[in-house]
Amino acid sequence: MPRVPLEFILMLGYAISLASIALLLELAARHAHRRSLSISTVGFTYHPDRDIWRCPEEQHLVPVFADTAKGTVVYRAPASACNACRSKPGCTDSDKGREIERKNASGLQFGMQRFHRAMSLTLLVLANLILIVEIFRTNGLYPRLLLAAVLVPFCLIIRHLSADLLPKTQAS
Repeated sequence: MPRVPLEFILMLGYAISLASIALLLELAARHAHRRSLSISTVGFTYHPDRDIWRCPEEQHLVPVFADTAKGTVVYRAPASACNACRSKPGCTDSDKGREIERKNASGLQFGMQRFHRAMSLTLLVLANLILIVEIFRTNGLYPRLLLAAVLVPFCLIIRHLSADLLPKTQAS
């Protein structure tokens, strides 16, 4: 049985480590995003069947603005209800009524989400480059097949993650 060079093992391990860090970064970014969305709406309940939010004081926030290009909808409670509410100081400082902005969670239109995605993609591209260089440097069919077997899923993950960063084109 031929010996596998230590350099081959280190390069493969390094590429897999970079991909693992990219995955952990994606998971942490998604968790942070979900948490920040839930913090801004604590106590409020969204009713998708009626497309309204209900506040803890039983007032309804209705859609007042929608931007389909950005995938956002702004909901607002009546100013008269908020200004007379006993919970206003802890809820909003606006005299126009409490607002909630709901964003399409499927897209990456937020700055920090785009940043984390770009960092994940950078790590994965670096891992791919390491694997490609090692494919050309290593000898033997089986080590090359192993590197290619790791490279293919990494390429598919890059393709999947980068699709959210590309601008969406509207079909005419």
